[in-house]
Amino acid sequence: MTHMQRLKYSILILVVMLCLMLGLSHLQKQGTISEQTFQYLAIAIAVVVVVINGVLRRKVRQR
Repeated sequence: MTHMQRLKYSILILVVMLCLMLGLSHLQKQGTISEQTFQYLAIAIAVVVVVINGVLRRKVRQR
């Protein structure tokens, strides 16, 4: 994987994460999910993003 590919995937992950967080925020404002559920899901999403970022970093070929 090149640095440019990693950048593209990182931007894609960022956009997906932002959409998920906005969706969770909307659900919380509607009262569909509680504050605590929102916090647990937000932490889980953050952990998954960190793990994916670490995997992508290892896949970049060094010159």
